[in-house]
Amino acid sequence: PGKTLSARKWQAAFSLDGHLDIGKTLHRIQRGGIHPSIRGEVWEFLLACYDPESTFDERDQIRQHRRVQYARWKNECREIFPVIGSGRYITAPVITEDGMNGNNTEMMKELTPRGPLDKKAIQWLLTLHQIGLDVMRTDRTLVFYEKQENLSKLWDILSVYAWIDTDVGYGQAGMSDLCSPMIILLEDEADAFWCFERLMRRL
Repeated sequence: PGKTLSARKWQAAFSLDGHLDIGKTLHRIQRGGIHPSIRGEVWEFLLACYDPESTFDERDQIRQHRRVQYARWKNECREIFPVIGSGRYITAPVITEDGMNGNNTEMMKELTPRGPLDKKAIQWLLTLHQIGLDVMRTDRTLVFYEKQENLSKLWDILSVYAWIDTDVGYGQAGMSDLCSPMIILLEDEADAFWCFERLMRRL
């Protein structure tokens, strides 16, 4: 096996203004893997969140724009269902397919729609408990997921994704397993979301 891509080698692969020599980098990754300290930022390039030809400044602008966009979507979700972003997640159905309460009065207290729910909101609310059940099944042998806040972060990201991508929604088995490593690798929730979004485009 070759040598691992170290933080030093990774930094050296960038030009002064931030262009990445992706060819040399990929060669090293294929032979020796990636040092844990830089895995998150390397994966952002491997999943094409950023163009290797982009500069440091361009990437900063894109990152800030994406973080704002994610916050906006998350707020839309929170307005329909305030458990989003609360540090908790749910595993019981919120509503039934006709948009009525799912016989769970505790859940209904959480639901504060501003006016009647449209079809998109109903479809989305129907998926939230399924996402919660999958989040509960996340590999608990990982120390990272012993913390409730990290499980709820996973639920938030998957819930926001189901809200914005109505074609896919939350229909594919294993989506939580695909998203889980992104949250471990990337500290910022919005950055993890965008890596997951890029990954889903490839499937």
